[in-house]
Amino acid sequence: MGTALLISSIPKSWARSAFLMKDRLLKLFLETLEEASLEHVMTTAVERHGNELVVQGERIPLPSAGRVLVAGIGKAAQPMCSALVPLLRPDCDVQSLVVSAGGPESGSDDSDAILGGHPYPNQESVRAARRAMTMANQLGRDDLFVCLLSGGGSAICEEPLHPDISLGDLRALYEVLVTCGANIVEMNILRKHLSRIKGGRLAQAAAPARQLTLYVSDVPPGEPSTVASGPTMPDESTCEDAYRTAEALGIPSRLPQSVLRRFNNRTLVETPKAGDPAFARSKWFCLLDNLAALHRLETRARGFGWVVERDLSVDDQPVRDAAHSLVDRLQVLQSAYPTRTVAVTTGGELSSPVTGDGMGGRNQAFVLWAARVLAERGIRATVLSAGTDGVDGNSPAAGAIADETTINRAVACEMDAADFDRRSDSYRFFERLGDLIVTGPTGNNVRDIRMLVAEP
Repeated sequence: MGTALLISSIPKSWARSAFLMKDRLLKLFLETLEEASLEHVMTTAVERHGNELVVQGERIPLPSAGRVLVAGIGKAAQPMCSALVPLLRPDCDVQSLVVSAGGPESGSDDSDAILGGHPYPNQESVRAARRAMTMANQLGRDDLFVCLLSGGGSAICEEPLHPDISLGDLRALYEVLVTCGANIVEMNILRKHLSRIKGGRLAQAAAPARQLTLYVSDVPPGEPSTVASGPTMPDESTCEDAYRTAEALGIPSRLPQSVLRRFNNRTLVETPKAGDPAFARSKWFCLLDNLAALHRLETRARGFGWVVERDLSVDDQPVRDAAHSLVDRLQVLQSAYPTRTVAVTTGGELSSPVTGDGMGGRNQAFVLWAARVLAERGIRATVLSAGTDGVDGNSPAAGAIADETTINRAVACEMDAADFDRRSDSYRFFERLGDLIVTGPTGNNVRDIRMLVAEP
């Protein structure tokens, strides 16, 4: 995984301590990404002992006569498959499918590799979904199906359940969901009920084979079936949930006609639930999630002697509200420990509806708001927010970093922070200041990481 910090010229007026703190936070983030890499996680969580896979201490028998199908779906598909498939060969009959947003370096006669679209599905996404369903349908009772799931899988591998929903309609649906401010759970409730592969339907295709799902979670705790819209997991949501969600988000009028008809006529098709025979021989394991990544970040920060407190209360909040809330928490912590460096960490995702035609994402939008709050209150602090997948919204950056000098520096460059916010153009704001975090796609996705730090 290549990483780089995009830094332009640093104004001489920057205090050296502020620059050093920015540098330290960036190193903390990049080191956390390295520790949470799928190469590291897969080798520690999954082992081969004789004719068994051992996953987090539980033994999974490998077929003595049948086949093993490994399907990786999501942004982390390539590193997950690269770590697992060698454990199975050469004594297992292995076929693999890698569906990612990054694409493999090479393929072979017995493996397929497809580059799907993200954040919106493309024709390759549809081809990938059809290929996965075809391969799963060929499995028998003596076979093992291993599904490796990670974030981004909803768009990367997708086919409409109904033939009258075109690829254009599917893309239009995704565009509405991505830009309307819906959280990941809400988006995937709707996606599951319109997908041929999601919401447990891939598991139905693979039955009666034994099934093992290993996943990297980019969703809130307790929502595993939301990862990649849960193609191999029972779906807790219902058609009624989908109807209510669309109404609550206020999006029916924006839906393409082929989709809107099913909401107006209440003709969505229910997804398989817990207890369905498709899941009778299934096991699921979470290999890495946002909390584990935060723990790695916090352990390193405490190694500096910092007082660190985690605040998850802002998950799914609008970026403006989250900025005020987390700065409030930082000030309380600073008052309690006036002689110590204090830090507030948080993860998950924030709500940042698109209101203009600019570039950016929820991490850069949050940092922009946090910088405004720091300037308004006259607080000396540094804030970082970035996506662990290396991609923030429609920009090439993972996130941004700012401190109490950010707004003053912007004013000196004749930049109005509020105007950039209105245009959803946080990327260009931080690009001009040299405060973007650019890693490139990391091959991982465990949601976003944020940290606010104040020195004594």
